[in-house]
Amino acid sequence: MGYFILFLLITVACIVFAIKKKRALFLTVPFLSLFVYFIFQIAIVPAPFFETVKFIFSLK
Repeated sequence: MGYFILFLLITVACIVFAIKKKRALFLTVPFLSLFVYFIFQIAIVPAPFFETVKFIFSLK
């Protein structure tokens, strides 16, 4: 729940800054933060990185 609130705050802050500063670059920050979180969660799995990625994407 804590991560959800953190990502929600990041997203709201980026939308506010994008509107105030009139720069669309701020809208990429939430996507980058989710990508970094995804990579971090894969990295803490005790299996090798690429085997974990293969396993995740082979799930149906």
